[in-house]
Amino acid sequence: MQDSSPSDVLTPTQLNTLARGLLEDTFPNVVVEGELGNLSRPASGHLYFTLKDARAQVRCALFRSRSQGLRFVPREGLLVRARGRVTLYEARGDYQLILDSLEEAGEGALRRAFDVLKARLQAEGLFDAERKRALPAFPRRIGVITSPSGAAVRDVLSVLARRLPLVEVDVLPVPVQGTDAPPKIRAMLERAGASGRYDVILLARGGGSLEDLWAFNDEALARAVAASPVPVVSAIGHETDFSLTDFAADLRAPTPSVAAELLVPDRIELATRVRRLQRHVDDAHLRAMQQRFQRLDRAALRLQAQRPQARLDALRLRQDQALRRLSMAMRQQLQQRGARLRHAEAVLRAATPQRRLQQLRERLAALGPRPRAALARHLERDQLRLRGLARSLEAVSPLATIARGYSILQREDGGVVRSVFDATPGEPLQARLADGKLRVRVEPPDA
Repeated sequence: MQDSSPSDVLTPTQLNTLARGLLEDTFPNVVVEGELGNLSRPASGHLYFTLKDARAQVRCALFRSRSQGLRFVPREGLLVRARGRVTLYEARGDYQLILDSLEEAGEGALRRAFDVLKARLQAEGLFDAERKRALPAFPRRIGVITSPSGAAVRDVLSVLARRLPLVEVDVLPVPVQGTDAPPKIRAMLERAGASGRYDVILLARGGGSLEDLWAFNDEALARAVAASPVPVVSAIGHETDFSLTDFAADLRAPTPSVAAELLVPDRIELATRVRRLQRHVDDAHLRAMQQRFQRLDRAALRLQAQRPQARLDALRLRQDQALRRLSMAMRQQLQQRGARLRHAEAVLRAATPQRRLQQLRERLAALGPRPRAALARHLERDQLRLRGLARSLEAVSPLATIARGYSILQREDGGVVRSVFDATPGEPLQARLADGKLRVRVEPPDA
């Protein structure tokens, strides 16, 4: 062990003081996210715990004046986000965080924000059942606002093609996740409603976590759904998932597939209904004809009872003519009804799901390059932002300060001299300049 001068030897108190100053100057304000552990709340009202992840932990203290404002109850294992400064407890040499604030992180915070916003919009009457509109029984054109590459759009198109191939469907592509999704979904919804093209609009997205579905909990989007001039069906996530657009929409479907089934009737059921109505029409015509025959029979009996031969012959002639006209009219009506039924069946057969699916595939292929172009634009914006951050870091760098003519005095062990009282006469020091280092020695002050 090399000999050291008395001035180089530190006491534990001095060492901890220096370490504390270094930590507090280097980390004046940090944000740490981790899991609560070793939670303790003594009678003083202060809150002590550790924040940990899979590999490390750090001690934390939240004093009573700060802990009284917490909006949740801390408990073991809860994921939280803490803001404070790094310091060192000199008496024991323990490194710790002194916190200014503590809040839930992840899904817990989102759930609380969701409940607060839902209660406020509900109090305004935005979700009242009285303002919701009925869906059209036979929509001609449907606008589906969703991601063009997700599973939800495939499920919706498949169900619509199977149930009613005659309906026209426009896929209106939007991002369904991320910070830029809510304004784009809202803009697409407003354009679709103002276009007058659609009888009903479907908002659809597949399942995911609360964070994944958060775009559909945007307040402005919920208000746009409620204000849409066209009825809106919301099908976001799975059956157990609820979003603000579900409450604001005219109808909420548990899944996108169920929404497609609710939007259009089944073609097989339609064909069955047409045949049933045709039978009702035929039966009504038959009953009407039977009633006319009965009236004719009663008239013939009355005429026969009166026995005016000439009048009877005239009435028989009119009867024969009426029967022929009735029979002809009946045949014409039956032929017209049959022709209409055959035309409807031919149209249904012509609109096969395979042909409609091919058209939709061609549209999806045409929309394919758009997401790549959008990604390129996002990357270019991120590169410009990184260059700006690099310039900002260079502006506050200590090396830039040195370049303007200043220097940093350091002891041989690398410690920084912050005051004249930190140096002793005769002590060798190093002065760090912009282009190198100089060795200097402290001279005693003049007597």
